[in-house]
Amino acid sequence: MREGATPGEADKELARRRGTALWVAREIVPHEARVRRWLARSRLSPEDVDEVMQEAYCRIAMLPSVDHIDRPLAYMFSITRNLLLRRLKRQQVVVLEAVSEIETWQDETPSPEEQAASRISYERVLAIIGRLPERCRRVVELRKIEGWSQKEIAAHLGMTEKAVEKQVWTGVRAIRDAWTQAEAQSENRMLGADRREARSW
Repeated sequence: MREGATPGEADKELARRRGTALWVAREIVPHEARVRRWLARSRLSPEDVDEVMQEAYCRIAMLPSVDHIDRPLAYMFSITRNLLLRRLKRQQVVVLEAVSEIETWQDETPSPEEQAASRISYERVLAIIGRLPERCRRVVELRKIEGWSQKEIAAHLGMTEKAVEKQVWTGVRAIRDAWTQAEAQSENRMLGADRREARSW
């Protein structure tokens, strides 16, 4: 919270943060894998992709409001695109194919089917978070859903910032592993259904 803020101002700031965090969890998190795949095609290392995503989330968290954003996915792509271009130019490792793809990227407004799928994905992510160990779950919720800083979480839960960082890393890895496993199981079920249908012919 801002130093010197009155109780009323502090309450408004907290409400703003929570509102933004819920918006991010609902509108952005379900599409994170898609954004990450797009970044990976630009030949960034997994660590660089993590940094770009983290910075993009921070940019959104600092907005005074998200009410003006009518196409969240397009907005997220726009932020990551700008961050990626800046990173590539700063490193002076400009891969022409990657930059060409970035410069010519066009937004594709999600279809109703994609929007429905994103809602299902959102609920799945929340369910996976809910199955994490208690402390890890709470840290991930505060960091990724409610938008707290590592310093705020450490003070709130009586932990060191290093311990908070470790719990976030552990939780995010567990979420990704569970998500990948669920996707593989879903794909296997679909393949099995296709084979059964083929045999019926």
